[in-house]
Amino acid sequence: MIKRALISVSDKTGIVELAAELLKHGVEIVSTGGTQKALAEAGIKVTNISEVTGFPECLDGRVKTLHPKVHGGILAIRGNEEHMRQIKELGIEPIDMIIINLYPFAQTILKGNVKLEEAIENIDIGGPAMIRAAAKNYQDVVVLVDPSDYEKVLHEMKANGEVSIKTRFKLAYKVFEHTSHYDTLIAKYFRDRLGEEFFPETLSLTFEKVQEMRYGENPHQKAVFYREAGPNIGCMTDSRQLHGKELSYNNISDANGAIELLKEFDEPTAVIVKDANPCGAASAATIWSAYMLAYEADPLSPFGGIIAANREIDAQTAEEISKVFYEIVIAPDFSEDALQILTRKKNIRLLKLDNISAKLPAGTYDMKKVTGGLLVQDYNNELVDSEEMKCVTIARPSEEQLGDLLFAMKVVKHTKSSGIVLAKANQTVGIGPGQTNRVTSLRVAIDYGKEKSEGAVMASDAFLPFADCVEEAHTAGITAIIQSGGSVRDQESIDACNKYGISMIFTGMRHFKH
Repeated sequence: MIKRALISVSDKTGIVELAAELLKHGVEIVSTGGTQKALAEAGIKVTNISEVTGFPECLDGRVKTLHPKVHGGILAIRGNEEHMRQIKELGIEPIDMIIINLYPFAQTILKGNVKLEEAIENIDIGGPAMIRAAAKNYQDVVVLVDPSDYEKVLHEMKANGEVSIKTRFKLAYKVFEHTSHYDTLIAKYFRDRLGEEFFPETLSLTFEKVQEMRYGENPHQKAVFYREAGPNIGCMTDSRQLHGKELSYNNISDANGAIELLKEFDEPTAVIVKDANPCGAASAATIWSAYMLAYEADPLSPFGGIIAANREIDAQTAEEISKVFYEIVIAPDFSEDALQILTRKKNIRLLKLDNISAKLPAGTYDMKKVTGGLLVQDYNNELVDSEEMKCVTIARPSEEQLGDLLFAMKVVKHTKSSGIVLAKANQTVGIGPGQTNRVTSLRVAIDYGKEKSEGAVMASDAFLPFADCVEEAHTAGITAIIQSGGSVRDQESIDACNKYGISMIFTGMRHFKH
């Protein structure tokens, strides 16, 4: 039977209504600070915590519930005669319900430019102690940390005069999820303040549910989309959907890949991604020109793909986009005319991402789940090693060729290994992703490029292990190559390039993407 409840909440959603209902069930309300004031102003009869402890709140409110008369009342096991004898002798009354949510640490640090002192003052101490104590003693104490649970608990009390043990256990579970999330946010904040890129001995990560999905990568798989706690500027989780049906698991995965590739470019650029690989990319003076070039790079593959652009989509661009079936268009904005054009298509999803070009901060983790473990690495924010980058052939690339080589390297960096990208005039000509050997990837790229391969440049995500790629490149009319270098057979590729008058750049940096 619930006879006494302690309420202390930062989020006061529904708290007055809950307290009023508890009073109807004969529950005594004990409260603290701002919560007590809010309840009293609403006409709720409430007892101040100091009347329970016999000790005033002190240290600017840092100490108010850290007291045996609070924790003894929560932790006493009702079925344990010795516990009950002790609390009676000590003048401690049981507390049967705890309704607490914690100081708004996350909201505080997300405000931006928050001072360390303010962040620290929003680290709750008494709250976590009380809800953890209540969760530990869930069989005797009902603990509520989420306003969405108020109605269910009241319903059970009205129907049965009590809260079921199953519900109590679930509420206890939510406490430990809640405090784990809370402490992880604090630890991350401190880690970020240290300004060091490092991998701790134990790594705690926390994410918040964004949405449940109809299914995962395949229809028989269940899936949920979670957002990493903290600021997510320029990331998929920061986008706002303007039109279209709910995003799927594969939509989100592919859109993320498109955004990551787009971040390589500052000039007006459009990229088209299909099945986690780029199939067209181009930079130009306008976003319309960039889109047209990206589409023309491979008119077959974009069907059902995803477009990402780093400039506002205007009406002219929207008219062209509307001629092809795309799953998603994501951009920093859409003009009103562009929205009118694109929203005529029922199935297209339009996503607005204000800071789509924002670079990922240093220390960003790149993670891959493996069975029974987690692989964690620094995010790949580099393109070439400026100190190691060099021309290794007799022929040297022209300034125009060098620009195309770096353009192609930006794209191949985001192409599944073993990846090959052909480019000309800031436009992809052919892309060969994800083959088990590099020469096959090159053949795929050449096949897509056809006659446009003549005079194009070539980028490889890693070194060329044999001279066969140079032979294929020469046959297709490719004039310059950029690769990491580092093979024991590098000289074979260099000799072949010199034989055919092809210039080749070593970057000193590999870009595997598995």
